[in-house]
Amino acid sequence: MLLGGSPALAQEPLPTGQIMKPDVSPEQATVRKLNAYASLLNRTLRAQESLDRYRSWVDMKTGPTGRERIIYGLYGLYDVRGEIVKAEAAMAQPPAMPDLDGAMKSYIAAYQVLAPTITEADSYYERQDYRTDKMEQGRALHAKLAVAGPAFLAERAKVDALFRVEKEKSDAAELAAIEAREGRSARWHVANVMTEARKVMDLLPADAKPVVTMPAFEAALGRYAAAVKDMDGYSAANPNAFHVFESQPRSLLGKLREFDAKLAKAKGDARRGAGRDVTWIVNDYNMMVSTAQTATAFSR
Repeated sequence: MLLGGSPALAQEPLPTGQIMKPDVSPEQATVRKLNAYASLLNRTLRAQESLDRYRSWVDMKTGPTGRERIIYGLYGLYDVRGEIVKAEAAMAQPPAMPDLDGAMKSYIAAYQVLAPTITEADSYYERQDYRTDKMEQGRALHAKLAVAGPAFLAERAKVDALFRVEKEKSDAAELAAIEAREGRSARWHVANVMTEARKVMDLLPADAKPVVTMPAFEAALGRYAAAVKDMDGYSAANPNAFHVFESQPRSLLGKLREFDAKLAKAKGDARRGAGRDVTWIVNDYNMMVSTAQTATAFSR
C-alpha cells in the first residue's frame, strides 16, 4: 500500500451562524447539502481502507487459504447511520444535483451491501476462527467481498468525481458572492486560498491512483501559489487582517513544492519515494480547514 490507506480530507463547514438562519442564500444551501455528503464520504472511507488492508494479504483471485505468512484481517467500520440519514435528507433538498444525488443514492446502497460483510469478516479474523474451521468461513466471506467490494469502489469513484464537480461550482459561486458584497477583502482571500488549495489536494496520489498527472498537478499548484502570494500582499497592506491562519497557506505551499520536486524526479509515481509525504500534507491542509472559518474573526 502506498499511503497505508488514503487519508481523509477535512470538510469545510458552514460559516459560523449560517446554520441557524431561517432563510439561506443559494450558496449557503449548496454548502449545507455538500457538507452532508462530505460527512458521509469521509466516514465511509473506512470501508475502502478496510478493503485495502484485506487485499494487502489475500490473493483476490483465489481467496484466503490459512497458509498466508501474515493474516491481517480487515479494519472495523465506523457507525455511519446518522450520516446516512443526513445524506438521504440532503438528496431531497435544494439545489437539485441530479447526477450527484443519484450517485449518492447508489453509493449508499452499495455501502449497505458491503458493510455487514466487512463487519462479519473483521470479527471472524479478530477471533482467529480460521484456526479452528480451516478458513471455511473465510472463503465464504471472500466470495461476498470479491463481489461487493469492487461494486462499492466503483460507486465511490463515481460519487467522488461528481462531488468534486459540484464542490468546484459551489466554491466559485461563494467566492463571487463574497466579492460582490465586500470586494477582495480578507474573507475573499481566505476563500480564494482554500479553493485553490483544495484543487491541489484533489490531485494528490492515492492507493488507487499512485501516479500523478504532473501537468495538471503543477498547473493547480501554480494557481495556489498565486493565491497565496496575493493573500500575502493583502496582509502586508492590511496588518492584522488574519488570525492564526496567515502563515499556514505559505507553509503548505512550501511542503507542496518539495513534494512536487520529488514527484518530478519520480515521473509522477508517488511509490518511488514521495508517497510518505502525503499524510503530512493532508494534515497541514486539514489544519488550514479548521482555522479558515475564524481567520478573519479578530482582524483589526
